[in-house]
Amino acid sequence: MNPPTLQLGTWLSSGSPAIAELAALCGFDWLLLDLEHGCEPEAALPGQLRALGGRSIKPIVRVGAFYPDQIARVLDWGAKGIMVPHVESAELASQIVQAAHYAPRGRRGLSRTVRAHGYGLTFSADADAAPRIIVQIESVEGVKHVDSIAAVEGVDVLFVGPADLRHDLQHHAQWDVDAFDECLATVVKAAQRHQKAAGILCRDIESIKTFADQGFTEIAVESDLSILRQAYQQIQAAVRIRS
Repeated sequence: MNPPTLQLGTWLSSGSPAIAELAALCGFDWLLLDLEHGCEPEAALPGQLRALGGRSIKPIVRVGAFYPDQIARVLDWGAKGIMVPHVESAELASQIVQAAHYAPRGRRGLSRTVRAHGYGLTFSADADAAPRIIVQIESVEGVKHVDSIAAVEGVDVLFVGPADLRHDLQHHAQWDVDAFDECLATVVKAAQRHQKAAGILCRDIESIKTFADQGFTEIAVESDLSILRQAYQQIQAAVRIRS
């Protein structure tokens, strides 16, 4: 079996269709449209998805939490997968899979006329495009149960939320300074054991190789807002130096 190839993504939090389209044109493998911490409400999502229509790139939507109705809607609108934050048990992972799939595998409601079925033009009764399901491991509890989460059929990616995981570790006095790296290794091992992918968000380009060497194959780099902020700061710094 060949090792999985690196899939590179980026975070989109601005809610801008233009930025989503630009990121797609730049050649990323997948884009994360963020409804948990993003700047725009759910109603702004269809415009972003339309901007990505007809492209090979995979738009993934992070829902705010395990909301079955929201999961169904974003998939109906054309998302190719979902990311769910703060997954800490196999039971929740199983419920997420069921919410994203039609019967008999799941409980997702079926509409023939949604965008995912070409508004009725491409509907097939047998169609279940197997949306990509990404669960976030963001806490000590999630790490403790990561092996059973990885064992859930239908889960594709175990995705570490580094900021939340670090924050949670700080509130567990029994964990030492190396605990974060140990948690990363635990997630990667569970993913490999169950032939799933391991993913993570990194804040700089230099970290890509480090995480890839650790076994992460779904890596998101930066966010649109961070990239814009850094560029604006560089402009201001350059002007101040010259003046």
